[in-house]
Amino acid sequence: MRNLTKPYPTYEDCQYLWEYYQTPPHVIRHCQAVSRTAVLVGQKLNEHGFSFDLELLAVAGWLHDLLRLEEDHGGKAAAVLRELGYENVADVVEVHMRYHLDPEKGYITETDLLCFADRLVIEDKFSGLDRRMEYIIEKSKQYRDPAAEPRIRRSFQRTKTFQKNIEAAIGMGIEDIDHMMD
Repeated sequence: MRNLTKPYPTYEDCQYLWEYYQTPPHVIRHCQAVSRTAVLVGQKLNEHGFSFDLELLAVAGWLHDLLRLEEDHGGKAAAVLRELGYENVADVVEVHMRYHLDPEKGYITETDLLCFADRLVIEDKFSGLDRRMEYIIEKSKQYRDPAAEPRIRRSFQRTKTFQKNIEAAIGMGIEDIDHMMD
């Protein structure tokens, strides 16, 4: 593997990683959409007094599903990123599948924004939270776990509260920035 640039991989470095790890094209498009969504939400928050690292959001979005076809894909991608020296990106990517948004904690991190953005995107399109929740519930039915739907609904209820907090901070609805995501 070639030596990548620091402190963050460039978009070209991410393309190299996608190719090196044979990330499927549909997963790459999903990563690009999540990245774009996270950065746009971060930009809006920064316009209202926050100071999110937009480069970290972009790169974490591009790479969060680098190894999506593997078991524990977040952990494995994080290990790759740590080996390359990208600790801060690895920290965000590692937890994205099991991260619980906590709208009551009183502050927002880049990890919160990446995980929130991932919950707003279906495949490579901004869907909004409600459509994404229904999509996840429908997808979960294949596992025939009766506890899945209530668990998903609780998680999405916390995410909905988190979204309301962001909307209050930026003075507009998340759905209103949808047109900026195309």
